[in-house]
Amino acid sequence: MTDILARLEALIADRRAALLADPRTADASYAARQLAKGRLKLAEKLGEEAVETVIAAVAQDDTALVSEAADLLFHLLLLLGERGLALDAVRAELQRREGLSGLAEKEGRK
Repeated sequence: MTDILARLEALIADRRAALLADPRTADASYAARQLAKGRLKLAEKLGEEAVETVIAAVAQDDTALVSEAADLLFHLLLLLGERGLALDAVRAELQRREGLSGLAEKEGRK
């Protein structure tokens, strides 16, 4: 059985493929509707969800934080999917960084 993020990623890929094949499917689901708005709107929505997650972290309870974190991850998957990027690319980058000092990794980006 795959984990929920893998299943969401597959669902988003299916919605994106359907949308590319027939733009009229934009209203078939929330994911399709978001994807139909395009990259800029997806990025804006991800930023909105990030802000809501921060607010929940500092001013709300654990339930609110978990809910907002779920929204944030979902919208990140939408944006990655729109770009044709798999979550495995993010996993690979995290694995690349594993064992590196965070300070050293950041310095290496310059």
